[in-house]
Amino acid sequence: MKNGSAPIPANEMERLISLAEFDIDYDSLNEQFKSLTRLAAKIAGTEISLINLIDAYTLWTISDFGISVKQMPREETVCQYTIANNDAPLEITDLAADARFKDKPYVTGGEQLRYYWGTPLRTFEGHNLGALCVIDRKQKALSPEKKEMLGLIAEEIVSRLATISVINKLKNKVFESEETQKKLTHDIRGPVSGIISMAQLISEQGQSNNIEDILSFISMIQKSGHSLLELADEILSVEQQKNGGTGLSAMNLSIFRERLMKLYLVQASAKGVTLSVRTNTATETIPINGNKLLQITGNLVSNAIKFTPAKGRVSVELDLKKEDYQRYLEVKVSDTGVGISAEAIYAITQGNAGTTQGTGGEKGFGFGLSLVKHLVEKLKGSLSIQSSPGEGSSFVIRLPQ
Repeated sequence: MKNGSAPIPANEMERLISLAEFDIDYDSLNEQFKSLTRLAAKIAGTEISLINLIDAYTLWTISDFGISVKQMPREETVCQYTIANNDAPLEITDLAADARFKDKPYVTGGEQLRYYWGTPLRTFEGHNLGALCVIDRKQKALSPEKKEMLGLIAEEIVSRLATISVINKLKNKVFESEETQKKLTHDIRGPVSGIISMAQLISEQGQSNNIEDILSFISMIQKSGHSLLELADEILSVEQQKNGGTGLSAMNLSIFRERLMKLYLVQASAKGVTLSVRTNTATETIPINGNKLLQITGNLVSNAIKFTPAKGRVSVELDLKKEDYQRYLEVKVSDTGVGISAEAIYAITQGNAGTTQGTGGEKGFGFGLSLVKHLVEKLKGSLSIQSSPGEGSSFVIRLPQ
């Protein structure tokens, strides 16, 4: 982290790749995590708790308690400092007295937030995906025991994210043998069983510290863990395969268009930018491989919004094309923004996109487009850029299907 600048974790590119590997739809996880969010607030005795994930541009709240929030520009958040804090929690007793946050709308506006405690959602490999935070409108103090329990919840969140990621990947595969099914079932049951064991540990610790009001929430965690085990068994059941597949809905361009609009229309509207997503009606219902598609396209859309001034336009075109017996998914993201110089285009294609500032004064982190290039190449696809200063930009991604 550099003094006077936005905090950036030392392993930021590796962190973003790790988050992308989870392949998470940020808008789909509230049900799986709402009991944990409530439990965190109950333990801390705070009005608010949030589970946040942070990509190159945006903080995504995948579960909230006590306040309704879905996303926020990364540079406006407190959690950007939490994920840059290695594995140590971040506590701010009075946001209004902290120069970094005293002028933020959530401090000066109607919410009048004051207390913040957050701990990184850290993977086993040491990548901070986001943060679990508890927040209050008055100053507080948390005991060491409560902080320890919140840390255990953060570990459980990461474990559950990993389990959900595995399950989602299984949805896209057809298993060829009973042995493969048994192995995958074992791989899922391991971490989920860990969730249940951890919940029992928290329960025991809660009783020893006489925090009786959290015990009912512990039972919710245990029930959720058991339901994940049942889901894993259902996905991998031999009988389901014999009946002709998993019964899971496939991704297609029509579904993907709706997800993009739901996730990124808020960002565009907040800046006064028109966002449109179009599909080819002839191909929009054909099943596609959605692997990393949201991470790739989302980063391009966020980047386009960032560099497009108010009253400008960002458009996304989605299509399936066939060439030489090979089908390709083509994603084109165009904007009417400030454009990119030839030197900057070269840096992007070399994976060395630099830090820049958006048209609305947004801080750039210089990693979003580098991540796109990395993910596209890993999927054996291609990235092309057409742009010049003052004339907008057009990014075209082609991914083999």
